[in-house]
Amino acid sequence: MAQAKRRSRKSGPVKGVGFLGWLARAVALALILWVGGFVLFVLAQPGPAAEGTMTDGVVVLTGGPKRVARGAAVLEAGLAERLLVSGVDPAVTPQEFRAASGLSPGLFACCVDLGFEADSTRSNAEEVAGWVAKRKIGSLRLVTAGYHMPRAMAELEARLPADVRVVADGVSAGLPLGAMLMEYAKFQAAWLMLRVRPA
Repeated sequence: MAQAKRRSRKSGPVKGVGFLGWLARAVALALILWVGGFVLFVLAQPGPAAEGTMTDGVVVLTGGPKRVARGAAVLEAGLAERLLVSGVDPAVTPQEFRAASGLSPGLFACCVDLGFEADSTRSNAEEVAGWVAKRKIGSLRLVTAGYHMPRAMAELEARLPADVRVVADGVSAGLPLGAMLMEYAKFQAAWLMLRVRPA
């Protein structure tokens, strides 16, 4: 009889997992999704634009090596009519920038605009949007580091007219894991902010 009661207790209904159990599961799921998103973020970084891609303008966001050289090469190849370099240090003169870029004086004078106002990705996007409106740009090539491209594209596309075509042209630039995680978090924050409070 005692054995029958013990078997009955063992085979009875299982208690629910409770609030803490569901909370732990939700946190674990969120962590898995976040890590999976980070892996995709790292693996899917945009590379160079397709060879021969032509746009009205090319925009370079300063802040890393190789970016200005890529923009200058695009302009010299005739793949864009104008170049905007956004976020130039105000302490740098146009003459100093021209010399560092390697562009010829004639090409620099006719076809290059320097933006000195931007000091963040958000203000880069605002500076670019103003340039697009002023120069009546219908398509542009965006040059920045591959890891920075998702956040830059999100900020820029939120401020441009829907009919302006943007071509991503990612420059390879490695980052330590910690810095890459920080950029991923910044991208998520920017994406969320643009959904809550559009530009």
